Amino acid sequence: MNVALFVPCYVDQLYPHVAIAALGLLEALGITVAVPEGAACCGQPPANAGFERRAEHTLGAFVSTYAPYDRVVVLSGSCAVHVRSHAGSLGAAGAQVAERTTELCAFLHDEVGLDAVASLGASFPRRVAVHVGCHALRGLGLARPTELQGPRFDKVRALLGTVQGLTFAELSRPDECCGFGGTFAVAEPAISAKMGRDRLRDYDAHDAEAVVSTDVSCLMHLGGLAARGGVRLPMLHVAEVLWSEERRANSEESERVRSSLLAPRSSLGGPS
Repeated sequence: MNVALFVPCYVDQLYPHVAIAALGLLEALGITVAVPEGAACCGQPPANAGFERRAEHTLGAFVSTYAPYDRVVVLSGSCAVHVRSHAGSLGAAGAQVAERTTELCAFLHDEVGLDAVASLGASFPRRVAVHVGCHALRGLGLARPTELQGPRFDKVRALLGTVQGLTFAELSRPDECCGFGGTFAVAEPAISAKMGRDRLRDYDAHDAEAVVSTDVSCLMHLGGLAARGGVRLPMLHVAEVLWSEERRANSEESERVRSSLLAPRSSLGGPS
């Protein structure tokens, strides 16, 4: 399979260690991965702000860049949903790219398989709160939302369940939005921050030692609020946890993240 990794613009600029972890993880699983140049963004931010036509050029560059690949693995649920929902409007090539686009956790769970992920022998002896981003949850179906009836499933927890020593903090509101929502955080900052602090209190109430998410944008929002509150609560992408200890130790950026886990954490209380 000809696989390409798409690193969203904000991950590339602000959290490159997550992209390094994702690439290392996929390569550790024996997958040859390309990281092509030519598409720095999928076009979601301007489209969500109401400038859909202006975003078409950016989405078109994404389609042109990733058209040669059998599978496009995206490090963001919202970016994956945007491509899958809108690339088809750009013709046959766009429709093909939309069909071939998937999110990292969905790719690992559905196509690589839990046995292969478990064989990496990752270890993370922490009690973690899992945050599945809203687009990943409801747009891509990575887990069953609590508002729906039906059998429970959670692909993200299944993946993390392969990690030695990792346990789960059972939250009161496990799939509540963190409040980021892209441009929502800019347009409604007070509401956005209140929603994020609500999540932080839920993590604190259930003794979470780290937050693990499918989306770096959610982690950016929650991490910023935690830092402003004087809280040392590690925020990690799923890829950082799944990448095996041996390989993570070879990355200076990942080593920095691992070291932060040893820092003492204070209470998550504070203003509402």
